[in-house]
Amino acid sequence: MKVNEGKLDRGIRIAAGLTLIGLSVAGILGPWGYLGVIPVITGSIGMCPLYSVLGINTCPSPKS
Repeated sequence: MKVNEGKLDRGIRIAAGLTLIGLSVAGILGPWGYLGVIPVITGSIGMCPLYSVLGINTCPSPKS
């Protein structure tokens, strides 16, 4: 698995996912909020399968 998410992208994904899960646990959002697990997992491992398919990479290029 090749990392294709930068630090900012990963942080936003994790924060958004945890927010969705929290809203679902609080009963505000309903069971759909548990889909927040997906951005938490992709943010934690730093790899997004959809980014791979679309050819997107938000990681900074390595310095030579």
